[in-house]
Amino acid sequence: MPHRILARVLCPALLLLATTSAHAQQLDVPFNTYCPPNSQAACFGVATVMGLNPNGDGFLAVRTGPGSNYRKIGEVHNGDRVGTYGKRGAWYAISFGPNDQLGWAHGNWLGNHIP
Repeated sequence: MPHRILARVLCPALLLLATTSAHAQQLDVPFNTYCPPNSQAACFGVATVMGLNPNGDGFLAVRTGPGSNYRKIGEVHNGDRVGTYGKRGAWYAISFGPNDQLGWAHGNWLGNHIP
């Protein structure tokens, strides 16, 4: 009986850990999303995807690093809200999608930044 309880608790925890590690490992240029408890400064912001041409591709590519030469790992669309964690040149470190996947997106189409 105790083994069943332990399996119920540990299996989801290990699955979450494996999923989190997979997201972190896919970035060629990783970034920190840690925000200390009771932090007085803003650790991240929020931006809205906007200005994409609806007659064009219709999406903003999310990449593994801050540049178009990095592998595409996702897409965001006009009106999507993303978390922002830092910037390198014109590229923002973001979290996006229902699982808060991490990646990099070009800042030309990220507006309404809230620090």
